[in-house]
Amino acid sequence: MALETFSHVGLCVSELDRSTAFYRDVLGFRELFTMDLGPEVAATMEIDGRFRSRMLARGDLRVELLQWLDPLPEGETSRRPMNRLGMTHLCFRVEDIDDLYELAERAGGTVHHDTLSVIEGAGPDGGPVKTVYLTDPDGIRIECMSGTPDLAGL
Repeated sequence: MALETFSHVGLCVSELDRSTAFYRDVLGFRELFTMDLGPEVAATMEIDGRFRSRMLARGDLRVELLQWLDPLPEGETSRRPMNRLGMTHLCFRVEDIDDLYELAERAGGTVHHDTLSVIEGAGPDGGPVKTVYLTDPDGIRIECMSGTPDLAGL
């Protein structure tokens, strides 16, 4: 099979620096590099225009933030319904979801407190599993889970 490894997830954002701050300050990503691109990748992007690409890293996960300069980004900045086809969310295991609330809101994100679920006794140690959704400054849904096993070892 020609597939070697997973590379990255690309996210279209309205303000590159604001989104970079969110992913850095709230989720612990670091910036790898930033590039301005345009006509040389128009066929791949399926848009004849210019954009700025910033690659972020956290462990072995890579997220590419794309800010379109011309044409400008389009779309809604509200959460997409979970039953809409396509990618629904990013998910991160966290030590304690409560620790993220203030950080997310200070960085321009939103905490959706009404999405908090607690499943008592479901964790690998018999403790609770907690999940809640945040959205980044452009409405991209981010699930945060505490008390869950690390799937990286499976």
